[in-house]
Amino acid sequence: MNIQTMKTILTTIITLASFTVSAQQVVNDATAPLHLMKPAYTYPYGVPDKKEVKASIDRIFDYLDRTTFAELDVSGKQLRRGDFRLTSYEWGVTYSAMMRAGELTGDTRYTRYAVDRMNFLAEQAPRFIKMKEKGEQIDNLMEQVVSPDALDDCGAICSAMIKARNTGYKSLDIKQPRLWDEQIDRYYDFIANKEYRYTDGQFARLRPVKNTVWLDDMFMGIPALAFNGNWDEAVRQFRLFREKMWVADKQLYRHGWTPTADNYHPSFFWGRANGWALLTACELLDVKEDPFVLDCFKQHLAGLLALQSHDGAWHQLLDRNDTYLETSCTAIYAYCLAHAINKGWLEPEPYVGQTLLAWHYVNAHITANGQVEGTCVGTGLAFDPAFYAYRPVNNYAAHGYGPVIWAGAEIICLLDSLCIKTNDSAVHFYPEDPGTDEPIFYVK
Repeated sequence: MNIQTMKTILTTIITLASFTVSAQQVVNDATAPLHLMKPAYTYPYGVPDKKEVKASIDRIFDYLDRTTFAELDVSGKQLRRGDFRLTSYEWGVTYSAMMRAGELTGDTRYTRYAVDRMNFLAEQAPRFIKMKEKGEQIDNLMEQVVSPDALDDCGAICSAMIKARNTGYKSLDIKQPRLWDEQIDRYYDFIANKEYRYTDGQFARLRPVKNTVWLDDMFMGIPALAFNGNWDEAVRQFRLFREKMWVADKQLYRHGWTPTADNYHPSFFWGRANGWALLTACELLDVKEDPFVLDCFKQHLAGLLALQSHDGAWHQLLDRNDTYLETSCTAIYAYCLAHAINKGWLEPEPYVGQTLLAWHYVNAHITANGQVEGTCVGTGLAFDPAFYAYRPVNNYAAHGYGPVIWAGAEIICLLDSLCIKTNDSAVHFYPEDPGTDEPIFYVK
């Protein structure tokens, strides 16, 4: 007998024992409300407590705050190493998430975290540019900042910096906004003018083979274009990705595309890449509520929600249940769902149940010391299933941290603004508070 079976039996025994029936009565359908028995969920179920959600993301914040440093090391020529890289695209995601968390919770520590680290990079850039001009070899982390060579080097951080700039430098106490402008321009110039492109002008890569299109690059390039005012090019790129990567019968995006003579394109629906695509639509809609983008967003959600596991998470390969459940993609989907409801792009019912189910899974994978478990490590592109199915997971995979903070902050906003209750053991939204917490109630 395995542990889960034993847990199920014990839960059933305890639940049945809690009913007030006499010793002579038999527990059956006539003597006990069996439909109110507590199911043996793997993870918590129901409406989370806002304070508990905040405490969860605070644990992540505390961990990141003490293990990532906005300073140089003792040599004065290298960034002081912590658990994560301040200059990576994953940390660009984290900066955006921190700023949104600060906005929604009123906790300025989150905003300060993002601004201080981006400010540090902007202030250090001129110094490292001069070192490079003198022929000195510079820290490879700062190389990404002063000479970006891929969308991964610049897109996500550029977006985060533009968002911060758009909120107003004075409110963020940035002493040298000119340096921010210079850094944004440095990043944006690569995205708009230097990134390799396919013959039709779409963002593409020269690895692993020439002219491969990666779904990841929707997020790595498109939002920065939109936030910097180049809406037409942002939507043009979005449409090009849609043409090549969207698989209509699945309502999902393939991860990779490469030109072939017979137009055969193997389709592997990697969870996090579909997260980047969904997140790109969210970012565009934050700039402008475009009907085409919103329709694409809703179609994509329909494909994703059909594949959510009963434990709330999504699989590494979305349509292959024999691959593991993965935390970062689940967090991204939870964020996008909650954000869309909060923005009014989706009606709350019937989405709140699956949104909160996703959060419960994510929350269960935040450790006591604030690390995020179950995140797939960095993943390139392949045209076979084994590559994706056997990618390792690691608590130091940076891809999970920003999405989990983003999701938690948006869930807090959701719980703040909506009336969500458990009725007949299921989660539902109510336009008006029914004024009861009974296990079963009716609404007139």
